[in-house]
Amino acid sequence: MLLSLLARLRAFLLFLLLLAGPAFSRDEVIFASSVTYCDPPETLLIQQFEVTYFARNQSVTFNISAASVQPNVNVTANLFLNVYGLNPVNYTIDLCNILGGALCPLPMYNFTGADSISLPDSLGVAGRIPGIAYKIPDLEGFAQLTLTEMGTGKIKACVQATLSNGWSTHQPSVEWVTGGFAIGALVSALSQSWSPTAIAPLVLLDLLFLYQTIASSAFLNLNYPSAYRSYTLNFAWATGLLSSTTIQTSIDRMRHLTGGKLADSSSGSAIGLVNRKLSPYNVPNIKLATLPLSLPSIAPVTRLVTGLFKSFSGTSSFTPKLHVNLGSNVDNYGNVQTVTANSANVLQAGIPIYVNSIHIATANAFMTVFLVLLVLVAILLSVFALIYLVALVLDRIDSKNSHLWRRIRHDYPCFVKAWTLRLGLVFLMPITIFVLYQWTLRDSWLSILLSVFCLLFILGLVGYPVFSTIRFACKSSPKSLYSHRKFVASYGPLYSRYRDTRYWFFLPFLTASVLKSFFIAFANARGEVQIVAILIIDSLLLLALVFFRPFETRADNIFSIFFGIVRLVCSGLLVAFIENLRVNAIRRVIIGIVIAVIFSVAVVVMFFRVIIALPFIVLRQRNRQSSSMSPSKSGDSDSAMLEKDGNKSIASWDPEQAITRPVNPTPDHSPEVDRAILQPCSFSPTTTSPISTNPSIYSRDSGTITVGSVLPRRWSFSLSAPGSPSTSSGQPQSVLRTMSEFSSTPHTPVTPISSVAHGSEGQPPSHVSHHPSLESNT
Repeated sequence: MLLSLLARLRAFLLFLLLLAGPAFSRDEVIFASSVTYCDPPETLLIQQFEVTYFARNQSVTFNISAASVQPNVNVTANLFLNVYGLNPVNYTIDLCNILGGALCPLPMYNFTGADSISLPDSLGVAGRIPGIAYKIPDLEGFAQLTLTEMGTGKIKACVQATLSNGWSTHQPSVEWVTGGFAIGALVSALSQSWSPTAIAPLVLLDLLFLYQTIASSAFLNLNYPSAYRSYTLNFAWATGLLSSTTIQTSIDRMRHLTGGKLADSSSGSAIGLVNRKLSPYNVPNIKLATLPLSLPSIAPVTRLVTGLFKSFSGTSSFTPKLHVNLGSNVDNYGNVQTVTANSANVLQAGIPIYVNSIHIATANAFMTVFLVLLVLVAILLSVFALIYLVALVLDRIDSKNSHLWRRIRHDYPCFVKAWTLRLGLVFLMPITIFVLYQWTLRDSWLSILLSVFCLLFILGLVGYPVFSTIRFACKSSPKSLYSHRKFVASYGPLYSRYRDTRYWFFLPFLTASVLKSFFIAFANARGEVQIVAILIIDSLLLLALVFFRPFETRADNIFSIFFGIVRLVCSGLLVAFIENLRVNAIRRVIIGIVIAVIFSVAVVVMFFRVIIALPFIVLRQRNRQSSSMSPSKSGDSDSAMLEKDGNKSIASWDPEQAITRPVNPTPDHSPEVDRAILQPCSFSPTTTSPISTNPSIYSRDSGTITVGSVLPRRWSFSLSAPGSPSTSSGQPQSVLRTMSEFSSTPHTPVTPISSVAHGSEGQPPSHVSHHPSLESNT
């Protein structure tokens, strides 16, 4: 079975490589991924701006729609390039000195042009762009064109275009693979969830918690490199952030009808709206429009501008039209947006940049998660109803197994409670984060009202089982949490993976999730506070895992400690992204890639844990179950029929089972025994002697016995007739009274040990009979 799983996994990876093969043959390009105004426009109005440079033939392809609307304007043009905080290009051109003064004053053109031109070798563009710029994912760079009026120095136009090479760590294929694996884990969990000690449902929760940890690590107010932020977007779906244009439009409309005034969602790129202090701009405390201008040789740039001007000649028609593409950031009215240091639409670090990167407005984040939760609740209720309906129908048509379906329907509430609790555990952290963050926005009163009800709902799903578990353990004992089968089937997702003495260890995990949510939401303006708090929480949680080792098996403890170390190390590396530290962009990118690699290794380990380690965990769990959860001896043949693969179905449980009743029918207390019988005795096979204080050891050859030694399994005691000599042989009455407890007829004298232990030659006498109850107890 293991070899088959490995073979399938290799075939699947080979299939993915074949799919990804054509992508590696893509041309080396650099293009404008977004365009925004960096100053309110006066002279130059841009409708569309798409420019792409191909390294293979050193050509530029462009598709530009713009208009010059102000007359008699003499300007100089400054072209500024920033890549990872470096400034390799900074050219200033006097437009009156090129093209024979055709651009001075700036003509009032309405132009739309699209063409592809080859750049001359004299420009040296190929030598100025390193080869790694075409390969590194999520390139951090932008170009800025500033038109400044001569004489007055007033800025007439300022345009910024972010650059990209087409490579990104955010890939839809990764989302599909991780999501598909989660769906497979869900199906496996559903198939095994009838057993309260099944492993698959627990591994499913671990997988989703790991996804959420990766996604939420980008929620902090830190200056993340674009590569790392894009990587975490692959796991955004695990937090309920699923984007849909229809849903976002409906949420925008709802917010505006209920007092919402914040910006709406946009289908364009969010990169153009990022705060200029952050990646990919990396220009803290600098106003780009007033950068110091250098004056290198302008001959190459002049030739480039001349080529572009000739491409536009004869194309003077300009028709306003909305273009939503990678080359522009437009609002709902089709206008390119203006982004300055004081603009209200600037996206700050943390949740705003994260959610807008997947086309979800900042004010829509909670409502998106809320709607996803509603959909999942509806699906879960439908599954519950379908399973119950199937059991009800099969109960009527399958007469041979009707008792099985009746038991399933009887114990069905345990199944419903367990999966409802799992849903609450999965959504506890996302709902808490976005509910509390919604309260800080103070946008729509309906969103705030729904957030209150949603938070109470999730806290109820998780809080009541937590309270019931703690109360039950305090009133009874921790072992009773595991022995009472209906309770562990209902609330086992909380504690069933831990040892009975560490049943409470679910509290540190829940507390850590809630505390992280509070710091992410309420300290959203203080990134250093957020990261320090998360470091402390992860450190304490790892110390608790190492010190207490709460899981039942060594493998589970190793896995938990490994993932705890991953969380702590990645949280520690996030310190480099604090804005006040001002770590340069290249170092931050390297650290971000290292964190992404560590998290990717953790995801791969989790995949192999689900695929490969699961059969062995189930086998070990089956062995533990067979020793601690033996079936009842009440003669119920249905229980044996419902046990398969070592996982006992909750359908075989006794509905009337008491809360404190242990699973094993062996009493949980020692019976009171007369201390007189605990004294060592020596008996002869033929004679009766008083109790001796000298201990002796049982031996077939010597014919001696010590009371308390293990008796032969094959032999029991038979009754003697009243008034027989053995009754008055001088034995203590306490011994006779105690031995009579092994007889099925109390108050009937039993034959003393001296007369039945051995025959004359150490063999059992002929009148000794087999007693099944004693034999089984022995």
